Amino acid sequence: TDCIPGTLARLTISRTDLMLSRRSFLGALGLGLMGRSPLGFTAEPTSGPRKRLAVITTEWRFHSHAWHMAERFLHGYPINGKWHRPALDVVSAYVDQKPDNDLSRSRADEFGFKIYPTIAEALRCGGDKLAVDAVLIIGEHGKYPKSEYEQTKYPRYEFFKQTTDVFRAEGQVRPVFNDKHLSWNWEWAREMVEIARELKVPFCAGSSLPVTWRMPDVDLPLDSEVEELMCLAMGGIDSYDFHALEVIQCMAERRRGGETGVVAMQALRGDAFWKGMESGSWGNGGWDPKLFDACLTRTQTLAQPETFSHRYPTAEQIRAWVKDPVAYRFEYADGVKATMLLMNGLVGDFTFAARLKNEPQPFSTLFYLPPTPNVVYSASLMAKAEETFLTGKSPTPIERTLLTTGLVEAGVRSLGTGQKRLETPHLQIRYQPPKESTFLRS
Repeated sequence: TDCIPGTLARLTISRTDLMLSRRSFLGALGLGLMGRSPLGFTAEPTSGPRKRLAVITTEWRFHSHAWHMAERFLHGYPINGKWHRPALDVVSAYVDQKPDNDLSRSRADEFGFKIYPTIAEALRCGGDKLAVDAVLIIGEHGKYPKSEYEQTKYPRYEFFKQTTDVFRAEGQVRPVFNDKHLSWNWEWAREMVEIARELKVPFCAGSSLPVTWRMPDVDLPLDSEVEELMCLAMGGIDSYDFHALEVIQCMAERRRGGETGVVAMQALRGDAFWKGMESGSWGNGGWDPKLFDACLTRTQTLAQPETFSHRYPTAEQIRAWVKDPVAYRFEYADGVKATMLLMNGLVGDFTFAARLKNEPQPFSTLFYLPPTPNVVYSASLMAKAEETFLTGKSPTPIERTLLTTGLVEAGVRSLGTGQKRLETPHLQIRYQPPKESTFLRS
């Protein structure tokens, strides 16, 4: 078969032509008996047949999302104090673009999978039948056109549709994980969820923010009475805004009654942002300054003037440092208010705060992202993907990703139409959150 089962890598011994498979080499080191990897990490034993994974991605290069995520299934990842080897082997891939620093071809050579010219061929491993047990879709990075609202038209919808077209033709489905939001186009995002429901595709999606570590190690108590929410973050629109909105949404969904959806969105930028910040309250067109203060107490990257350390910045300093501030102010159907702030130059991380009814102090935490190259938070995300692949059930609600996808689209649309307040009846999405917290805790 063209798709080689298992993870095979070639190793040249000295200068001879002797070639050993990766498994044979590790076995020769006694890993099966010792439970140790060459790096000294404790390896988890695996038993039973290994599943076959297809990777569908826009590009595969250093620091791309395929590098962050697909490679977790090539050589494992640390989780809960162990070096974990997933019970899946990458057996095929489709790579849409191959820049000069492409890694997909060298990874295919090293680990023994084949790159196919179409998604259908990758799912069938070059044959005429579905030949994989799970599909990892990564539609991030690469050169794609922009929409009128500054959205990159990543082909996540197209990748998903081509995948599910194979499922339809075969009369059988496989679990799918989709990296980040579903599509730049709201109607396409909604269609993806509808197709998954129609075909009964186990479908998980989202980013690493909801599943990374938190400092302090807390979750919003289930059934909390919430009044107002905030995430203070860095980054740009149609990218990091999704991460920041996921920070809010994975907390907001835990409020009393569960998720009720969002009825309105207004985005602010530049002078309108500063007016909102000076207003002193949501009712006056801004946000609760106590929540902003709480977020600043949690950040580990707070900007400082030269020679100073951890001093609270003045309003003048904040305005001088933040050149292009963006806020998304949105209202939930049950009356809860939320604000996402992108303030590059002030912070370089993601913090969250909430005002709870009858609580004198805001609830707050940092969503901690360790630096590259190790980025264990992407390992935590792939642990959720692996759980979906192995159990056929998503540990997180797809409705969260659908709603957050819609919030991104509404935010950039508001920015692109004069920062108007937009009614969002299409985002009145109701669902219940998982009772157990799913973020990284050890």
